[in-house]
Amino acid sequence: MLFNSLEFILFLPIVFILYWFVFERNLKIQNLFIVVVSYIFYGWWNVMFLLLIAFTTLCSYISGILIEKSSDRRKAKIINTLNILLNISILGVYKYYDFFVNSFIEAFSGIGINMQGSLLHLILPVGISFYTFQALSYSIDVYKKKISATKDIVSFFAYVSFFPQLIAGPIERATNLLPQFQKRREFDYCQAVDGMRLILWGFFKKIVIADTCAGKVDLIFQNHETLPSSSLWLGAILFTFQIYGDFSGYSDIAIGVAKLFGINLMKNFNFPYFSRDIAEFWRRWHISLSTWFRDYIYIPLGGSRNGKWNGLRNTLIIFTVSGLWHGANWTYVVWGLYHGLLFIPLLLLNLNRKHTGNIVENRLLPSFKEAFSIFTTFILVVIGWVIFRAESIETAYTYIKGMFGSSILSYPREALGIDTIIYPLIVLFIIIEWVQRNKEHALCIDIIQFKYLRTAVYLFILIVISFFIIGTHAEFIYFQF
Repeated sequence: MLFNSLEFILFLPIVFILYWFVFERNLKIQNLFIVVVSYIFYGWWNVMFLLLIAFTTLCSYISGILIEKSSDRRKAKIINTLNILLNISILGVYKYYDFFVNSFIEAFSGIGINMQGSLLHLILPVGISFYTFQALSYSIDVYKKKISATKDIVSFFAYVSFFPQLIAGPIERATNLLPQFQKRREFDYCQAVDGMRLILWGFFKKIVIADTCAGKVDLIFQNHETLPSSSLWLGAILFTFQIYGDFSGYSDIAIGVAKLFGINLMKNFNFPYFSRDIAEFWRRWHISLSTWFRDYIYIPLGGSRNGKWNGLRNTLIIFTVSGLWHGANWTYVVWGLYHGLLFIPLLLLNLNRKHTGNIVENRLLPSFKEAFSIFTTFILVVIGWVIFRAESIETAYTYIKGMFGSSILSYPREALGIDTIIYPLIVLFIIIEWVQRNKEHALCIDIIQFKYLRTAVYLFILIVISFFIIGTHAEFIYFQF
């Protein structure tokens, strides 16, 4: 079920009313209701895949109990490892089997050897990477004794399947989300209002920014071989805003909807395009995934504790795995490596933790040095998104090469069209996010003391969204991951 669909617009208020006014008195029944509606939400796309998420959930639930009951640490490690291998195997078969078989065949064909291989042609379950990682983090944390194993199967199923963040995150930790399902929740008006503001801003990002950029992006990427450099830069920059508006918009809606049900999810985006270097970008972009790889892969591998070279190796490993996590295509792997290579100089010079605070605090405008750092980081990210968006390595190479041609200063004729309204909207979007860059989110406008003026701002955004939403039901980009 899409957030930006009529079905969800009807689904949400019905669930909200039943949750708070019918099932509120009994915690277990309320959690069971969450599981049922979450499975309806997920099964709306394909009922068959409900068995898959239920199996993944059950495996991690049983593993947690067995790990905690085991007095032998070696036995507990075996149970945890088996659960990891089982879930990663399921993810691997659905998401990567055909990709690796094809790559294997093509590699041997390149040296004149014809190989045969059977492809499965499986449909990729929506959000499988997200809920698999969320389930795995629980059993790993039980093994590490960061959390006690729960015997409340209903709350655990609610933790894994909670519908706002089920399909595209944030990827929650059991240490944060599971305890929230194990205690009574009371309706908080202020929390709900903040949730509605997040939902509103998330829809603005998705429908007004991302979906409006999508048409020009598709046109430019499909015809990149015949277009001037200026048009290619236009396409790359528009995709940069498309993917940000699309993915962070989903996260905002998910976090906002969760607040309506008295649940707090982790922040997943923190104004990443104002980052001053690549390290800061990854602390601000898809935070739940970045910290997942840090805590469950980078640190267990030794992090940077055992010398620079080990730190460099581990950095390249997590960026490569992060790229592969995004999809079964070598473009994602190269995109991950690209960011890893950009990260390495910062690590070598001990500058990877240089920018951990607020962006340009207590001043409206950045200094020249800060502006230059933000601009260069943004350009590096834009180039990376071309690799991410391209259908193949060859396409990415051709596109990036074309971006640096002699026509780079020409006027991009593809900028014209009926959807040119996107340009002032992006400028407005950037201004709003810059002004609010050190707030919890862009619609934290309590500084406006006049209630009616704040309401007018919300109504204006709602009207703009309503104008753009007509006839659009575009899926979120990260559904495929």
